Amino acid sequence: MKLEEAIKQVKPVSREAAEASRKRWDGIAKPLNGLGVLEEDISRIAAVQRSAEVSLEGKAIAVMCADNGIVEEGVTQTGQEVTSIVAGNMGTGQSCVCLMAACAGARVIPVDVGMAGEQNLPGVLDRRVAAGTRNFRKEPAMTREQAVQALEAGIWTAELFAEQGIRLAGSGEMGIGNTTTSSAVASVMLKLPPEEVTGRGAGLDTAGFQRKIQVIREGIRLHRPDPGDPVDVLSKVGGFDLGGLAGFYIGCAALQIPVVLDGLICCSAALLAAGLCPRVKDYLLASHAPAEPGANPALKFLGLKPAICAGLCLGEGTGAAALFPLLDMAERVYRTMSSFEEIQVEQYQHLV
Repeated sequence: MKLEEAIKQVKPVSREAAEASRKRWDGIAKPLNGLGVLEEDISRIAAVQRSAEVSLEGKAIAVMCADNGIVEEGVTQTGQEVTSIVAGNMGTGQSCVCLMAACAGARVIPVDVGMAGEQNLPGVLDRRVAAGTRNFRKEPAMTREQAVQALEAGIWTAELFAEQGIRLAGSGEMGIGNTTTSSAVASVMLKLPPEEVTGRGAGLDTAGFQRKIQVIREGIRLHRPDPGDPVDVLSKVGGFDLGGLAGFYIGCAALQIPVVLDGLICCSAALLAAGLCPRVKDYLLASHAPAEPGANPALKFLGLKPAICAGLCLGEGTGAAALFPLLDMAERVYRTMSSFEEIQVEQYQHLV
């Protein structure tokens, strides 16, 4: 699907299915809201799948991999070569997210949207737009046409998930420098100053952290990205991985697949997706409360509640991999536990 076609195909979720799901939760023989956010997540999935008979069979995590020209500005600890090394490990099932996903019964599908390193890595899908973006402190990160191409790479990935029978998707990324691009996008889309949404990424010292904030501020001042035009924001200060993720969220929504976010990068991509198609927000779930400061205001804007508070900051989609088993447990309770009526006990009532 092309971008405009996918956006038009996103329909409202089923409020009726969500309400039926909540009623089922209330009738199960346990305290009301006893499983907290996990109950809400199952009901959100019911709304997306348009049925209170929720199915979590078939899980996979899409990982968008790309490089960012902004690393020239000294905003990272490591070089771009790390991106393709980790992506290659994903392709062979050896990265952190792959090991976690295997425990959760999920597959990991890495996608090269714009890495600067070796092309056609085994096990990595090739949807490369270019060999990394440009340095947005000096020039726009990409052309508008490239931004759309990255978005459509994500939509293509969602179509692949649908063809393979995936009922619950996760999302992640790999790209050195992408906490800088994500903080820049979050700053523009949330209309917050860079210092409020920028963190230390993978361990910058204080001087590097201050440099990172200044680079973001200068890039935004130079290019004046328009928050009312998410494609403009993506093209000027974003990254190909962000575009791929945003398109993946739109594609999943168009194909009625609920999708779990990971950390800051996924949250910033979700801001772009929601800017292009507000209905996408109802198809998303938050896995955890990320350590990067820009993620929490992004989640608040998206209306999402994280289920996990564990200080996760690894990326790659590890948050989605961590949430999957919790959702499986909640779904087992939801589907099989006795009701108050069945055990002949008076049901709890909502008193507030």
